[in-house]
Amino acid sequence: MPDSSGSSRALACDLAIIGGGPAGLMAAEAAAAAGVRVHVLDAMPSVGRKFLLAGKGGLNLTHSEQHTLFASRYAGRQPQIEPLLQAFGGPELRAWAQGLGVDTFVGTSGRVFPTDMKAAPLLRAWLQRLRGQGVQFHMRHRWLGWMDDGALRFAAPPGDVRVAARAVVLALGGGSWARLGSDGAWVPLLAQRGVALAPLRPSNCGFDVLRADAPAGETRRAFLQELLGRTPAPPVGWTPHFAERFAGQPFKTVALRFTDSQGRSFDRRGEFVATATGVEGSLVYAASQLLRDEIVAHGHATFHLDLLPDHAPERVLMEVRHPRGSRSLSSHLKSRLGLDGIKAGILYEHLGKEGMGDPVAVAHAIKALPITVVAARPIDEAISTAGGVAFEALDEHLMLRALPGVFCAGEMLDWEAPTGGYLLTACCATGRAAGEGAARWLASLSGADCRRS
Repeated sequence: MPDSSGSSRALACDLAIIGGGPAGLMAAEAAAAAGVRVHVLDAMPSVGRKFLLAGKGGLNLTHSEQHTLFASRYAGRQPQIEPLLQAFGGPELRAWAQGLGVDTFVGTSGRVFPTDMKAAPLLRAWLQRLRGQGVQFHMRHRWLGWMDDGALRFAAPPGDVRVAARAVVLALGGGSWARLGSDGAWVPLLAQRGVALAPLRPSNCGFDVLRADAPAGETRRAFLQELLGRTPAPPVGWTPHFAERFAGQPFKTVALRFTDSQGRSFDRRGEFVATATGVEGSLVYAASQLLRDEIVAHGHATFHLDLLPDHAPERVLMEVRHPRGSRSLSSHLKSRLGLDGIKAGILYEHLGKEGMGDPVAVAHAIKALPITVVAARPIDEAISTAGGVAFEALDEHLMLRALPGVFCAGEMLDWEAPTGGYLLTACCATGRAAGEGAARWLASLSGADCRRS
């Protein structure tokens, strides 16, 4: 019987969806539209918490790119994601939002936003539709795995809850933002059931930099540590002087270029931010997959920063060499090239006082400043994660081959994409596919009423 909060000690139903983020809610909508009675269970006090956080600065729903370019953003998982986007991609997501009374517009970058830029009105309208479809919600229900008889086990305020479901959609998110519910606690639960998983890794993340004043070459201590089988941690972070003055400040209108050891290249303009120990922000996030994988393979990755992408190298050298009279070098760079603040600071960080006296070295650093990163920031600081349930463990309807009747959706699947609406679009596309797959699975079984006991 249900208690006063609407929870229950035992529940039997057709479809249980575990996870109340965009993927889980879209799965619920798709299944309910097919006539399935759906129960959504989530560990948090309310659904869509990461969705709401993502919308604080303006909810980026999707991107207006043509389908081929859009699908290419999923890199190695494009073959698996593209068919799902063909069924429910950017145009379909915009039409869906409009059906909820939320108009959208395309920004100057091609990103698509609600006209009011807010996530909350869309989520409210979505939940109203779902409740109108008969979807029931159970909050503060943390999934603990399966019981011996195959029922689902949850921890809830009244105590353990047993859920017997004829089909299940898992939409538990990746491993980032644990405080909002995506903590990766599902990984061992699926591994114990023989589901093939790729390790969770940070994606769209920041990085720690190698200290610019780190000793060159191999020190005696490092050599002895290597002999003893100990790998010393590289000195990370900016110098105290740079960190104190510039941590939290943005690098604006720069270009980041990187080619990894396999020949894959990244070259894009944008902005990013200096942190206390390294770099983060949209331009760094866009390159994060290549940088992260290079660090895993070789222990470090070095990208080059063009501080003045609108200036040709020849002009930069000419301006640096221009006689400066009694002016300081800082004043000279600001006057001739408009280069000051954090951009001038990073030059001094890299070249030092002696190097700043060499016009050729300064001009070269302005156009191709090497920055070495040695570690991705922890998963819980990342915007999203890579890794998770391997697509090879799923059938074409996103059902686990090892667990018939159990479907997976959203960020817990092994794919990754840059920010810009690609993450949310794929979460919705996979959620819709899983919900439709679950409805199809249930239709193939003997009918049964959703009931509580």
